[in-house]
Amino acid sequence: MSSSPHRRPCDLARTPLDVPALEAALRPTRWQHVVVTAESPSTNAELAEAARAGAPSGSVVTTDHQAAGRGRLDRTFVMPPMSGIAVSALIRPDVPLTRWSWLPLVAGLAVADAIAEAGVAAGGIKWPNDVLVDGRKISGILLERVEPPAGSKLRPAAVIGMGVNVSVTEADRPVETATSLLLEGAEHLDRTVLVTRLLTHLDRWLAVWEDDAAASFEELRDAFVRRCVTVGQHVRLTLPDGSREGTAETVDEFGRLVVDGQPFSAGDITHVRPAG
Repeated sequence: MSSSPHRRPCDLARTPLDVPALEAALRPTRWQHVVVTAESPSTNAELAEAARAGAPSGSVVTTDHQAAGRGRLDRTFVMPPMSGIAVSALIRPDVPLTRWSWLPLVAGLAVADAIAEAGVAAGGIKWPNDVLVDGRKISGILLERVEPPAGSKLRPAAVIGMGVNVSVTEADRPVETATSLLLEGAEHLDRTVLVTRLLTHLDRWLAVWEDDAAASFEELRDAFVRRCVTVGQHVRLTLPDGSREGTAETVDEFGRLVVDGQPFSAGDITHVRPAG
């Protein structure tokens, strides 16, 4: 892990998001309804509430300070003000429900691409969607399905929440297994640019996911398997009825992790050691 001890807090790009610049940069994408707040308990909770009220596809909520964010398994995701990205995006996709299981993995690909563009090329995805750098967590993702208002003709919504540690320091880290773009020596810490890149990559991967063509699915699956650091590992999978251990072999057509020939759609994964 690279660190930058000479950088003082005032050098860490902890400035508010530039709303006009963000809106202008996102014009070529689907994200045309952007709300930026100074503080939010949870961008996912805010956007899910807006979805229940009929918010359109392409809505985004992002904030300079998320005070009570949540990740998978209701784990908290908290960071100092303006030290990271907390952004939630809403889509109302016209795709079969069987493909929704890929959405968390699509978000993981978008985050991995965005941090690579920031100068951290070593990022990989721990199935299903935690993004790690050398085993340390740099991002958390939470997907929520929201039903439309009663009597509405709107399709169900997916709210995709993404958090990325940007200028979190050693002292800021909630746990030793966390890291940030700063700690990994990233070249770019401008949060407005990072949010733009993240949402642009998400827009691109969503377009691949929405495409019915078999070639598009293979592109998506191959890209995820290449970036997935879980594949090839001996893993422990914690489930409601106990735990399983085995070799993570691949990800199947439904986004499930295949462990010793058996697919799993959910579970808490521990990387025990490389297989072999």
